[in-house]
Amino acid sequence: MKPAFEFTSELTPWASKPSVHFLQVPPDVGVDIKEIPSPPRGFGAIAVEVTVGATTWTTSIFPDSSLEDSYFLPVKIAVRHAEGLEAGDTAEVTIQLI
Repeated sequence: MKPAFEFTSELTPWASKPSVHFLQVPPDVGVDIKEIPSPPRGFGAIAVEVTVGATTWTTSIFPDSSLEDSYFLPVKIAVRHAEGLEAGDTAEVTIQLI
């Protein structure tokens, strides 16, 4: 089983498409993720299972070119609604590499 990581992040709208929101995987977590072998996927994506509050879903995290050793985690609108999250809110996140 691959490891899980926990962190806190602020929900941020995507600058070029504000309807899309993401959470930032911080560099201290990202550097640990980079050390774990993962099968190659498009755009450097890494498959993860994510839990925020009572909601768990599968998605991918993507390298963040603006911050070394960081990734961004897209958050579906259904998750935002289920957890009552809006831009600027802070979320406790657990990601499990899959």
